[in-house]
Amino acid sequence: MKHAGPASLIQLAPLLERIRALGHLTERKPGTFYLRSSAFLHFHEDPQGLFADVKLDGKTFARFAVDSAAQREELLSSVQRALAEKAARRMPSPP
Repeated sequence: MKHAGPASLIQLAPLLERIRALGHLTERKPGTFYLRSSAFLHFHEDPQGLFADVKLDGKTFARFAVDSAAQREELLSSVQRALAEKAARRMPSPP
């Protein structure tokens, strides 16, 4: 399965804009996002459709289909949750 090319990234443009708006992530190449120095999210194209690989747990990539609006919302919600959990772990507990 190859990384998403320019035509696929154009198809994903609205989703990519929403991911960019989340903050916390650095887009090193179009459609390839890092969290700090670690790869976090990227996209693939395949005859079966478009897919996103994301390290929700910070260790292992999980694959999400992203062909439909509902699938893209599921990915975005999962990414938002993962980023919120990571931010909460970095914040010190109040005294």
